[in-house]
Amino acid sequence: MPSDVTTYELFIDGEFRESSGEERIDVEFPYDGEVWASVPDGTAADIDDAVTAARTAFEEPEWLGLEASDRRELLNEIADTIDAHASELAELETRQNGKLLREMEPQMNVLGDWFRYYGRLTDEIGDGRTVNVENKDGQMFNYVRHEPYGVVGAITPWNSPLLLASWKLAPALAAGNTFVHKPSEETPVSALRFAELLTAETSLPDGVYNVVPGAGATGAALTDHGGLDKLAFTGSTAVGREVAKKAGENLIKVSLELGGKSPNVLFPDADLDDAVNGVMKGVFAATGQTCMAGSRVLVHEDIHEEFVDLLTDRAGDIKLGDPRDPETEMGPVAFRDQWETVKHYVDAGVEEGARLAFGGEMPDELPGECFIQPTVLVDVDNGMTVAQEEIFGPVVSVITFGSEEEAIELANDVDFGLAAAIWTQDMQRANRFVESVRAGTIWVNEYRVVAPNSPFGGYKDSGIGRENGPEGLKEYYQVKSVWYDHAGEVGDPFSLDVE
Repeated sequence: MPSDVTTYELFIDGEFRESSGEERIDVEFPYDGEVWASVPDGTAADIDDAVTAARTAFEEPEWLGLEASDRRELLNEIADTIDAHASELAELETRQNGKLLREMEPQMNVLGDWFRYYGRLTDEIGDGRTVNVENKDGQMFNYVRHEPYGVVGAITPWNSPLLLASWKLAPALAAGNTFVHKPSEETPVSALRFAELLTAETSLPDGVYNVVPGAGATGAALTDHGGLDKLAFTGSTAVGREVAKKAGENLIKVSLELGGKSPNVLFPDADLDDAVNGVMKGVFAATGQTCMAGSRVLVHEDIHEEFVDLLTDRAGDIKLGDPRDPETEMGPVAFRDQWETVKHYVDAGVEEGARLAFGGEMPDELPGECFIQPTVLVDVDNGMTVAQEEIFGPVVSVITFGSEEEAIELANDVDFGLAAAIWTQDMQRANRFVESVRAGTIWVNEYRVVAPNSPFGGYKDSGIGRENGPEGLKEYYQVKSVWYDHAGEVGDPFSLDVE
């Protein structure tokens, strides 16, 4: 192993420790293929150690006995630690997946907001509520408690590693759970460094946050483990189905944020320059590697030709290059296998009858094997593979429609329902679109905007449950109903007392 490669280990129970296995995973910089880090390929025994540490930590008074105000203070400490190390964490994210540093720095600068937001919601766990019941002539008292599930197992993807982990970790900690995290094998380093920082610079007890990197077998060991109380997963719909199946077998809570094939719909009255910017933001930003990518652009026939000309001109001006360079506008795909996937879809689109209006090839002048040009496919029919399956790359499929009714029908004619957008100056039309399109997030004259206090999640094959907002917190606690009798006697032992 080259001397400039940084070696990491598992992070369990507040410390780095060696894996029980000998296999390791190289972490590459997608820009040029340089191996810069090495992590263990975690084993089932490693997962068991992490779950045991999380269970022990959950049952300790040091964690379980914390008041809501204590958890709030802890989450604020985590936020302050993120703020202090935002630049370092941003650089790690970029080196792992090739996303622009100019995007990752702002993302890390606001990441602490998720922990501060859920810190403010910790009182929702502590307060519960009383219920006005009339059983036994009003001689019963009832109240509801909110309690953590226990040990959460989380599997996160490679496209926004720390952001998507925080969407789970922040509400999980606010609710009082402990956490075992299996990050993507492509992007494990930021999670390991994050765990180290939380242990060194906050009052988070040992064992509350554990990180076991590894490939698919490591994730399977986590979902198979009988010691979990909840599973949280972000990734492909195919893998999400397997995670849900395991949760069902173990009868534990599960939340899934899965794939998308989101429609970005342009009407003739839209500000076309603004809409083109929104389309580029929706599919070329982050090299298209986002679940909410607006990869199906539905364009009214009256503006189709003008839109395609504008989009292809703008696509040709996008500067590809080193994601650390502030002048770069689009970086590489995160790893070679994903590049092959993207290229396969582009070729399949052309074979099925779409026309390649721009892009679709690897630039000659850039290093590595992970760059692909921003790609525009036109003459796309909504039944084509490129219009129905998630590509997860900088590929847009342009589909023409003639009426509002047809646009809504096309928007819904897909298995996914994660996000959608409409570009129009007619707010009545926008409201009809919002009410008719089956998607968890809909933007009007904007795209790819999220916030800690606004829920995010999907309809149909795009997932189960919600992240962010108070809805995201509810995914991490369960409800207990408590009854007290003031009547002094038990009624008929063979009947249910119902009011």
